[in-house]
Amino acid sequence: LEQEEQTTAMIHVVLLISRQGKVRLNKFYTPFPAKEKARLQKDIIGICLSRPQKLCNFVEWKDYKVIYKRYASLYFAVLCDDADNELITLEIIHHFVEILDRYFGNVCELDLIFNFHKAYYILDELLISGELQESSKKTVLRVTAAQDAICENQSDGQSET
Repeated sequence: LEQEEQTTAMIHVVLLISRQGKVRLNKFYTPFPAKEKARLQKDIIGICLSRPQKLCNFVEWKDYKVIYKRYASLYFAVLCDDADNELITLEIIHHFVEILDRYFGNVCELDLIFNFHKAYYILDELLISGELQESSKKTVLRVTAAQDAICENQSDGQSET
């Protein structure tokens, strides 16, 4: 009996890009060599920034799909498997944006620049190994608030000594 390889569709890269083409957040779920990471980022940025707004947000590229959505001055881009469902991935992007909006109170690019560690923490609560981990916004926000409280308590404890 031959065993068929079961490949699960997954997200390989998440990028948040400014309209000027600066990467504000990047998360790689698949190991790539440093040069290939830089090339992937450059190519994804080029794809997102060069496409007219009226075109769809899905681009088949090499053996992957680039799925992106622009929110205000930021592009949220995802590189995923060719077999991945585009609409579900777009919904994951929207889910991430909604959580960031609730956490920061109408998130903007400056929030991500000055609080990038919190954006990474929220992304890590949402996605693990390129798969959706937590679908509940309330749970992600509750865990993030608990993490903030722990950090605050630790910094208060250090300042007293």
